[in-house]
Amino acid sequence: MPGSGEADDLAEPNPAAVATELAPGLAQALMTHTATLHREAERTGFVNDMLRRQASHAGYCLFLRNLVPAYRAMEAGLARLGGQPAFAGVDWPALYRSPALAADLASVAGPAWATSLPLLPVATRYGEAVAEAAAGDGAGLLGHAYARYLGDLSGGQILQRILLRQPGLPAAALAFYEFPAISEPDAFKDRYRAALDAAAAWVDQGTVLAAAAHAFELNIALSVAVQDQIAAAG
Repeated sequence: MPGSGEADDLAEPNPAAVATELAPGLAQALMTHTATLHREAERTGFVNDMLRRQASHAGYCLFLRNLVPAYRAMEAGLARLGGQPAFAGVDWPALYRSPALAADLASVAGPAWATSLPLLPVATRYGEAVAEAAAGDGAGLLGHAYARYLGDLSGGQILQRILLRQPGLPAAALAFYEFPAISEPDAFKDRYRAALDAAAAWVDQGTVLAAAAHAFELNIALSVAVQDQIAAAG
């Protein structure tokens, strides 16, 4: 169940019906609008190192630590906006990654990870951008949630299998990629996309698309910054 209740419980107008008439296919528009950036994100920086099985333990620790600000800001925003019509089918606490991030970081870097691992400037900017996107009606937050959560449910599962082998992390340290409350990920992703389509009845689609593109840009910048930091450390 999403944090704010089922979309079927909403008062009129029915967002799914209105979305079909006024702004169909927001999820498809998001995929099309970010396709080039999505490909770049997979081929750039530390994410590319992970996919090519060249990730180091130190690099992975740094990467996880610098995702924390974005997820914390995103989940704080979702918790605040969960009662709004646009977020009725999008605010799912089962997707929240902050607790899993903290658990994995404690496992791979120790309980003092928040101070022992550096917080890179781009990670701070990323968190601030998400917080800004969550302001007002939170339209931009939908773009950030799309970029991160659907990625975690899709490509994140590929990364999990790779990271078990290189750099050989234990399964217990990969909670970030586990969604125990989601038994059928493919069906869940379809439902999530449908919720995004319905949300278009309540928010400006251009704002959502711009935020999603910015989310990918920030992820690319973060990935490059982590790779550069590891290279500099030798």
